Amino acid sequence: MSLKNHPKEGNFYETERLILRPITVDDREFIFDLYNRPKFIQFIGDRHLKNVSDAEAYIKNRFLPQLERLGFGNYLVITKEGNNKVGAVGIFEREGLEILDIGFSLLDEFEGKGYAYEAALKVKSIGMDDFGLKKISAITSKDNFSSQKLIEKLGLKFQKYVSLPGDNEELRYYETE
Repeated sequence: MSLKNHPKEGNFYETERLILRPITVDDREFIFDLYNRPKFIQFIGDRHLKNVSDAEAYIKNRFLPQLERLGFGNYLVITKEGNNKVGAVGIFEREGLEILDIGFSLLDEFEGKGYAYEAALKVKSIGMDDFGLKKISAITSKDNFSSQKLIEKLGLKFQKYVSLPGDNEELRYYETE
């Protein structure tokens, strides 16, 4: 995969209401909370983070290597007003998918405010404009209607059903055109 000259690692990005910054080990408590929310487990999956140390290891083993290698990855979503950590959004290498995948998740109490769309739109533009990605994909469970709407609003189109390695669940697969 050839990428444009990618910006320096650790870049912060801004939208009208949000700051996006790469997730670091300092965010382990937040990731532990977010990844153990019932909606996260239901719609995204159980990452088996049983304590904050597991969350730290997950960040070190999953997020930081991709960020170091590609220059982008998983970003913490923070509100400018109130400085609240509200969720995470990123572009990920996923086993079983040829095209990098955009993903997002918010704490329940911050859903319905447009933050996920605002953050995902920015990350999509980072991937395509700053890093030269030609296409971006997205996957979601069949019953996660709010994510399906957001993915379509981002301009991705449903292509087919897929299953990821080691998982029998059929997921809806989308791509940019």
